[in-house]
Amino acid sequence: MKSAVLAWGSLVWDPRELETAGKFAANGPLLPIEFCRISADGRLTLAIDETFGAVCKTYSAQSALDDLDAAIENLRLREGMGSARAVGFVELGSGRQSDLAIERHPDAVETIAAWAASSGYDAAIWTALMSNFDERGKGGEPFSVTAAMRYLEALKDKDAASFSRALAYIRQAPPEVQTPVREQVSKRWPH
Repeated sequence: MKSAVLAWGSLVWDPRELETAGKFAANGPLLPIEFCRISADGRLTLAIDETFGAVCKTYSAQSALDDLDAAIENLRLREGMGSARAVGFVELGSGRQSDLAIERHPDAVETIAAWAASSGYDAAIWTALMSNFDERGKGGEPFSVTAAMRYLEALKDKDAASFSRALAYIRQAPPEVQTPVREQVSKRWPH
């Protein structure tokens, strides 16, 4: 089985133990993504977000693993996820799709399935985490570009090292990933 691994963030520049048959290329589907998720270390990270995401070109690489479940497990491990449920997938032959991904971003799942079919893949997998910005201990309010900037300002005042990591992640994102948050960060904290 030929499976595509989709990426738009750190998988592109830091695949670590992710097993791919080649490097990521900017030939993935157009998906709505934004820096709307807060990681354990305080960075604003990218997630598919059908409400706030900007439509961006994504990246793909063929998985080096022929078994879809093994490819899903490989991505789960690379992303440090407790459960493989947060790995989105579509398997074209069987019609199997990730229930969680359909719940979180149904239009993106449809786009990914069409892209996989037109690109000659049997399946596609991706990180299907969603925004957690509004959670207590994260952003603590509904996500917006203004709220994201307020979060980064507070992080800058509270923890310089975490703020530096957060800016580095945003700046390292692939050039195709142009979102409103990235635009505001570039204006507020130019290189």
